[in-house]
Amino acid sequence: MSAFTTAEIEYLRTQPLMRFASASATGRPDVAPVVFEVDGDDIVTGGFDITHTVRYRNIQSNPRVSVVIDDLATREPWSPRGIKIIGTAVIEGGEESPRFRISPEVIISWAINDTTPGIPKMERRRVGPDTA
Repeated sequence: MSAFTTAEIEYLRTQPLMRFASASATGRPDVAPVVFEVDGDDIVTGGFDITHTVRYRNIQSNPRVSVVIDDLATREPWSPRGIKIIGTAVIEGGEESPRFRISPEVIISWAINDTTPGIPKMERRRVGPDTA
């Protein structure tokens, strides 16, 4: 069973950017917009030299991250939708093409699986090996 629903995967594939939040070992936060792709149950980002980023340094000492992918389905009526992922990031790909792989532990989505008009209901679920 996939960590993401079919509707969530379809939504993620239409979005060009996510906001990637990490924190240093001492808890100093950082957030940045980055490109991403879905790879199985994971989110992968890279495509540039990530070794010069704050995220790269943060993940080496604190792999806990959150990402948000969101947009407005419509402005009239106001209809926000999105997905927040809380999980763990690892650095992979070696020195030539390093990238971050984010494995979800919690997925929170709104107005993706249930597109009923009005204020979107948040859906929260735990995923990963601990939920079996």
